[in-house]
Order: sequence, then structure tokens, then C-alpha cells
Amino acid sequence: MTTDSFELEQFLPYRLNRAAEFVGLRFAAHYKAKYGLTRPEWRTLAALGSSGRMTSKAVGAHSSMHKTKVSRAVFALEQRRWLKRSQDDADRRVEHLELTAGGQQAYRELIELARRYQAELEAELGGSGIEALSTGLAAIEQVIRRSGKGKPPEPDELQALAGF
Repeated sequence: MTTDSFELEQFLPYRLNRAAEFVGLRFAAHYKAKYGLTRPEWRTLAALGSSGRMTSKAVGAHSSMHKTKVSRAVFALEQRRWLKRSQDDADRRVEHLELTAGGQQAYRELIELARRYQAELEAELGGSGIEALSTGLAAIEQVIRRSGKGKPPEPDELQALAGF
């Protein structure tokens, strides 16, 4: 190997992106088959289900999605009657989003689906594989926190990396 050669298959960002895409798409096949959800719809539902009432901007930051993807996902979930909007009392330009009873039920069912998928991954990777992966991801997340001074990256900055 010369100093000019570059092994893409060993380049960490490339490997992380491929792994995230594979794991994310495989999970997407589960919730798409059962509920017909897109990835942005699942991520919006998951953000609201885990965090409660949020604005669209907060959903985007939480799930690293561009505002147009969030907007389309919000509309689709609203059409299913899984999400409701309400205007902010202090600033009528701001809308708060929250899951309806139907949305909360769908979220609970999807969380069970996610737990089963997590168990599948853990079985495939084994205990030592999961531990090594968790340690590596924790180290990367610590670098992210340090480099961002605690502020999460903007969805626009992460749009290309959104694999979940």
C-alpha cells in the first residue's frame, strides 16, 4: 500500500454510515410492514412519544431531521389522528405537537416492536459485541458533546447522516 492509497472500507465515517443505514433500514422494514410508516413518521412519533409535547423545531433537533421532513411527517400523523397541534398562548406563531390517545397506543405498540428488534440485534452481535459497540458509541457521543459545547447539532448539519 502506498501513502496515496485510501481504503474506503476502513474509513470510520463510511463504516458508521453504512452500519447505521443497514440497522435503520432493517428496523424500518418492521414498522413499515406493520403500520405503513415512513422513517420520518416513525422518528416524529418516537420523539413525541418519548418526550411528550414538543414543537416541530424541537422534534427536528431531537431526531436530526430537516424541517421539511418533520412537516410532512407531522401532517401524515395528523391525518392518522395520532397527533394533534395546539397554538402557543404566548406566541401564536408557535405550534405545540402531542400524541393523541391513538398515537400513544401506536407508540406503545411500536416500542414493543423496537424492543424485539433490539433483542434481535443483541442476539446477532452477542454480549461482547454489544458491549464493544456501546463503548465505542459512548466515546463518540462524548466527543459530540464536547465539540458542540452541550448543544445538539442542527438538523441541517446532520441531514446527510440521518440513518435512523
